[in-house]
Amino acid sequence: MENVIPKYTRPIPSKSDPISDASFWDDAVDAFDEKKYVETVINVLSYMNPDIFDGVDTSGGEFEITKMQGSAEIYIKVTKTTFSVKAPFLKITNETNEVALLRKIAEVNFTPLRLAQIRLKDKELWFEYETSLTLCQPNKIYNVLRNIAIYADDYDDLFIDKYKAAFYKTPKVTPLTDSEKEIVWNQINTIFEEYKNYETFFEDKRWDDWVWDLIVIALLKISNMPYVNGKLRSDLIKNISMLFDGDINYKHRLDKGKNYMHGLIAQSQEEIMKNVYHADVFISLRWRSSPQIITDRLNNYLEKVKEYEKDGSNFNVSYYLQFILLKLIYDYNLDEKYKDAIETVLEEVSGLEPTESAPKLIKTFYALQTGSINKEDATKKKKGFFSNLFN
Repeated sequence: MENVIPKYTRPIPSKSDPISDASFWDDAVDAFDEKKYVETVINVLSYMNPDIFDGVDTSGGEFEITKMQGSAEIYIKVTKTTFSVKAPFLKITNETNEVALLRKIAEVNFTPLRLAQIRLKDKELWFEYETSLTLCQPNKIYNVLRNIAIYADDYDDLFIDKYKAAFYKTPKVTPLTDSEKEIVWNQINTIFEEYKNYETFFEDKRWDDWVWDLIVIALLKISNMPYVNGKLRSDLIKNISMLFDGDINYKHRLDKGKNYMHGLIAQSQEEIMKNVYHADVFISLRWRSSPQIITDRLNNYLEKVKEYEKDGSNFNVSYYLQFILLKLIYDYNLDEKYKDAIETVLEEVSGLEPTESAPKLIKTFYALQTGSINKEDATKKKKGFFSNLFN
């Protein structure tokens, strides 16, 4: 086969993944500095999901919101003095390995959970957190809600599979249409076929190190599909985290990554597609972003990119920038201009030789790194937004 760049096709649109509006974040910071704590919380929530206040009355400065995050039901309550969030997500049944499950819950409450904790209530497991309204600093509230949303949505599938717990509530999902299923399976199958061909190609040439890039690129492409859910998504997250964990021996990571990739490819279409559906989402599981956050992130790769560029290493920089750009989409809830720039260049370089792909990828990298992506004015809120909320 020719040494050309693997294909990229952007995912079909998600029906529920919220798009953040950065202007709300700036307003949240300003409101907290001015000790307007209810407005602070409202702006943080609006940043996370601009549609969250549809049908919610906040005129008295107090409100309650209930939203689904996959199979977890998240309750948010704001009074004149407190902010609280609760999320029931699992039930213990007669079939549950209760001792092992509760031992794991105790471990999770130390890490990775930070402020929120999982508590047992009448054979139900709930995430809970409460604090004074005066302590609702934007980053704190964002991290609490994101932490709960991520682990409530991830641990349910894991604990059901491993400890035989049961869903607290049946997840509200929307199946893909038949045409969407065909498109998505063709995209996933193309990723699998290309991976197999490239792995053979690289191993025949003794380019084993580049197989790591192939694994990462393939898994990021699948994981970045917003309708990939359930145990498949949890397994993808686990293996992507392992592959990027520098504390683990590189050869061990490579071998485990190859084994996971081979096992994933061996799964039937039915087994994979049962995890592909549109799920109700309260907030994006990706980290919040801003031009400065993206610049700081890409500055970590700047020296290596310049080194490859200086050496004319088109092959190296092409694969290096592919997984860097895909990892940005994986990690961050990007401004639409940033995300579109990444997906556009990945589509443009599909099937090109490295001498053709490298300049295009480098150009986009620098545009993102310097913040020079041409963005439209992100101030989408109208003057009457808060007057509508409080009146």
